[in-house]
Amino acid sequence: MLDAEEPVIAPARKEDETLEAFQEEPATVVDTTKKRKSNASVPVDEFDWDAFEKEADYGVSKDEVENLYSQTLSTIIENEVVEGTVVALTKREVLVNIGYKSEGVISINEFRYNPELAVGDKVEVYVENAEDKKGQLVLSHKKARSLRSWDRVNEAFDKDEIVKGYIKCRTKGGMIVDVFGIEAFLPGSQIDVKPIRDYDIFVNKTMEFKIVKINHEFRNVVVSHKALIEAELEAQKADIIGKLEKGQILEGTVKNITSYGVFIDLGGVDGLIHITDLSWGRINHPEEVVQLDQKINVVILDFDDTKKRIALGLKQLSPHPWDALDPNLKVGDKVKGKVVVLADYGAFIEIQPGVEGLIHVSEMSWSSHLRSAQDFLKVDDEVEACILTLDREERKMSLGIKQLKPDPWATITDKYPVGSKHTAIVRNFTNFGVFVELEEGVDGLVHISDLSWTKKVKHPSEFTAIGEPLEVVVLEIDQENRRLSLGHKQLEENPWDVFETVFTVGSVHEGTVISFNEKGATVALEYGIEGFAPSKALVKEDGTTAKAEEKLDFKVIEFNKSNKKIILSHTRIADDQRRADSAKERSEKAAEQDSTQKAVKKIKANIEKTTLGDISELAALKSEMEKSAQ
Repeated sequence: MLDAEEPVIAPARKEDETLEAFQEEPATVVDTTKKRKSNASVPVDEFDWDAFEKEADYGVSKDEVENLYSQTLSTIIENEVVEGTVVALTKREVLVNIGYKSEGVISINEFRYNPELAVGDKVEVYVENAEDKKGQLVLSHKKARSLRSWDRVNEAFDKDEIVKGYIKCRTKGGMIVDVFGIEAFLPGSQIDVKPIRDYDIFVNKTMEFKIVKINHEFRNVVVSHKALIEAELEAQKADIIGKLEKGQILEGTVKNITSYGVFIDLGGVDGLIHITDLSWGRINHPEEVVQLDQKINVVILDFDDTKKRIALGLKQLSPHPWDALDPNLKVGDKVKGKVVVLADYGAFIEIQPGVEGLIHVSEMSWSSHLRSAQDFLKVDDEVEACILTLDREERKMSLGIKQLKPDPWATITDKYPVGSKHTAIVRNFTNFGVFVELEEGVDGLVHISDLSWTKKVKHPSEFTAIGEPLEVVVLEIDQENRRLSLGHKQLEENPWDVFETVFTVGSVHEGTVISFNEKGATVALEYGIEGFAPSKALVKEDGTTAKAEEKLDFKVIEFNKSNKKIILSHTRIADDQRRADSAKERSEKAAEQDSTQKAVKKIKANIEKTTLGDISELAALKSEMEKSAQ
C-alpha cells in the first residue's frame, strides 16, 4: 500500500470519468408511463444522490448506471500478463492502473533496473489476484518480466536492439546484469573500451547494453556495453586517422602502461609510445616516466591507415642530449657518470641523460687475463673515466678507467727485476703451467717444469689451487709483449747437485713402489725424489713381481742430472749378488790351485837333496796331498 506520509495525487478514477461523461451529455429521461424523452441537463453539484439511491426519476435507473460503469472497466483474467500505466510513485511502491476498478501496488524494488521510471509509463504486470482478502488488486512486474524475458531477449538479439540492464553485483571475470528479469553476464573486457580498474563503481547502476551471445541450451546470455561505444569509436578513428600527419603534436591521455610501452588515448583512437621513445635516457619501466590518466603531449612518428596503428614519441619533443653535449669535450678528458647497463663485455656509463659511453672490459684493468665487467662494476655505481674515442656524428663514445692509473708495465723492470722474489696469487691453470698475478695488471707464467725440482707434476692443480698465494722468482721479462716468465722451484738450490753424490750408479737404496704404467713403476726414494724401475727390473728373487706400496731395495743403474732421471732395478741386486758369489768361488779355487802348484815345485826342488829320512817324509807329504786332492 502507499505510505500515508506521501499521499498520491492520482488521475480521476474510471467511475468518476463515467459520471462526468454522464453529466456532460444531455440526460435521456425515460418516463415509464408516458414514454417521453427529456433533454434536461443536471449539473453535478446539483445531482440528488439521495434521490438516486431511492431510484428517483432522473431518466435512468441505478442498474443501468452500474451497467454503464461496468462497461468502462477492463476484463481481467488472473495469472495473465497485461499492460498497465504507472499512475503514482513513492520511495517504496508503484501504483499501476490496468483499467480495473482498483489500482495495483507493486514494490519499487521490482523496477530497480529502470531508475528512470515515471508516472505515465507503460509497464507489463502479472495479475496474481484480482481481489485479495482486503479487496486489493495484486500485481507483479517481476513475474511479468520473467514470463516474457526469454522471448524478449531473443527478439532483442535478433533485431540487434539496445536494451537496458541493471548491474546487480560483481562476479569472477565481470558483472551480473538483470536484463528483462534474466541474469546476464557482462565480461570485464566488455564494460568499456578503456581498461577498468575498479569494477565496484558499476554495481547498482543501470546501463545500456547489446546482447552479443545467447546459449539456448544452458539459457546463458552475454551482454556488452563496449559494443555500443565501438561503433561510434570506429567512425571517430577513421576521422582522426584521416587527419593525422607525421610530426603532428597532439594531446593524449595515458590509457595503459605495459613493460614495452605506453598506450595513449588520442580522443577515440589509441597510439603506442614504445619504451625506447619515452626518454632519451635509459629507463627500466615506463612507469618511471608517465602515470595512468596523465595528460601529455606526444608527436606522431608513424601510422598505418590499414591496421590503424599509430606510433607516438615523447622524447622527440625535447632536443637530443648529444646536441647539448659540451662542445669543448675531447679525447683524453675525464668525465663522471653512472653505470646504467652492465654486460659481460662492458658497462654503459650515462654521462648525462641520453648521452652514454661504453667502457669495454679490456679498458677496466691493465690485467690481461680474462674477466667480466661484473668483477669491476655494478649498476648505479658512480665512476670517473677517461674519454678514449668521441664521435659526435655517430653519437658514440668509448671510455676507460684503467687509464686513470699508471701502466705498471712501464716500470716493470724496476719493480720486478730478473732474480727478484715475490708472492703472487694463482689466477688460472693450463696444461703447461700456472698463471699468477703479481699486482693489478701484472701477470706471469710459471711453467709446469719450474714448479718442483723433485716432483713430476702432471697438472698444476696437483701442486696448488686457484686463489692460493705462490712464491715465485722472476726468470725473464718481455716488456714489449707484456710477458713475465716466473719460477717456483728456483727459490731453492738445485738438489740434484747433491743427489748426484748420493745416488751414484751401483748404489743401493730403499724405495717404495707407488705407481705402475705399461713400461714399469715409479719408485719413491729418500729425500722426496722419485726413480723409475722398468718392468723386468721388478722381478724378485723368488720369481714374483713387486707390488704397489711394497718396500724393496733398488740399485741405481743410471743417473741423469740434466734430465732429472734415475733408473732403478731390484732384480739387478740379486743378479749382481749371484755373479759376485760365482766370481768369489772361482777366485778361491784358483788360489788353492796356485798354492798346490807352489808346494809341488818346492818338493821337486828339494828331491835332489833328499835322504832316506827325507824319503819317508816325502811319502807322508804325498799321502797328505792325495787326501786333500780328494
